Amino acid sequence: MNPTPIDTTALAELGASDRPFRPEECADRARRAAAFVDTAALDRSGPGSYLLLWRNDNSEAWLNTWWESRDTGYHDHQGSCVGVHVIEGAAWQEGLPVGGPRRAHRYGPGESFSFPGSGVHRMDHDAGAVTIHVYSPPIEAIGHYEIVDGELHRTAGPPDEGSPASPRLLDALNSIGR
Repeated sequence: MNPTPIDTTALAELGASDRPFRPEECADRARRAAAFVDTAALDRSGPGSYLLLWRNDNSEAWLNTWWESRDTGYHDHQGSCVGVHVIEGAAWQEGLPVGGPRRAHRYGPGESFSFPGSGVHRMDHDAGAVTIHVYSPPIEAIGHYEIVDGELHRTAGPPDEGSPASPRLLDALNSIGR
């Protein structure tokens, strides 16, 4: 991705804070950050990419392009809350249900949402989606969830890599109530 469509000075100011953000503040910062991104100038080749917009002691923000559809699988942010703003396309978000039906919510252009740092969730991005994610505090690790030998397992992953899909966990959730 060519960094020229991004106003990094304005974004650093937007992310400045003397304390971590609450989830709804992350969503607000993600929405406001969208004004500093020229989506017409984005490189739309390849499957998509992640571009760090800012990182400081209390938050970090990422511009994510999803030129191909992408399921993040169920994951946690090891205590960091998140706010997401959809600039283009659509993204689905759902928490990990226990003892109830799945509740996936679709977000389209101009919509934002937040998720607490204590939660486990997955996102499914339609091809062509462009999103901004603000995490607070910055992510130190991502926990990935999947069914292994019939049991739910968490595997820690680095903060700057995409999380893998959770196909066996999705199959198990989809089979409940059949």
